[in-house]
Amino acid sequence: MPETTIRRNFKDWLFRHLFNNKEDLLMLYNAINHSSYRDPSLLEITTIDDVLYMSIKNDVSFLLGTMMNLYEAQSTYNPNMPLRGMFYFSRLYSGYVKTRKLNIYSSTLLSLPAPRYIVFYNGAQEEPERFFLRLSDSYVEHSDTPPCLECIATVININLGHNSELMKNCRKLYEYSYFIEKVREHLQKGISLEHAIDSSIDICIEQDILSIFLTKHREEVQQMILSEFDEEFHINWEKRISYMQGRSDSILELLSELGNIPEALRIHITKEEDVDLLKAWTKAAAQASSIQEFQSLTGL
Repeated sequence: MPETTIRRNFKDWLFRHLFNNKEDLLMLYNAINHSSYRDPSLLEITTIDDVLYMSIKNDVSFLLGTMMNLYEAQSTYNPNMPLRGMFYFSRLYSGYVKTRKLNIYSSTLLSLPAPRYIVFYNGAQEEPERFFLRLSDSYVEHSDTPPCLECIATVININLGHNSELMKNCRKLYEYSYFIEKVREHLQKGISLEHAIDSSIDICIEQDILSIFLTKHREEVQQMILSEFDEEFHINWEKRISYMQGRSDSILELLSELGNIPEALRIHITKEEDVDLLKAWTKAAAQASSIQEFQSLTGL
């Protein structure tokens, strides 16, 4: 299903603004970890606002107890989140060591908080309730020896109707997802972007969904969405996604006539965004006499 709402920058901006205080972050942390922390002062915000190194920013990061937490919002499926996470954590731990004046050359083992990387996904493409992305999946060569570097992102689907227990335990996360869904619904009906924003804000305020935030920041929210939305990009992207999905469906339909399609192969084909590669796979699927032959022809 193509993305029919706003571009990712606005969603990231909104997520950061909604969870930029310790009280709401603590509620979100408790909902994810089934914990019951009550004192927001225990939480130390470490968000990277602007880093010259590779010009990276992260959405929200914080220390709590023995955990270094990194939270990111994503409106599109991105298999490279673990690589981004590695960059973020490198900077976060560097800052941790520096601010605490730890000696990395000491003969005594340093005590460090354990990393926890959560990606909140609310794009229009259907994804599981929860799944994992690993940096090691990007490595070209694999051997029996485990790679010396790993970063695992836990991806949580926060589209409306998903992960209901988490939404129940963190009201603000639910309200964030509800607002995004309302904008999406209005756009799918063919309503102009400006009207879709106004109507969505009105509905949310009436239903006490982010009412204080949207009342206070209404103009800022409107301008942010309008400035981030590129109509030509949106139309072209929808056409591209529709084309790719049609190609993927054709390949899977051809392969289904050859036998049971392994789930890993099905996911790989569905996720592929290279149009030329999809064309080649379609040709291979039409020529193959078995699933194994298709995999041999394509290297999958």
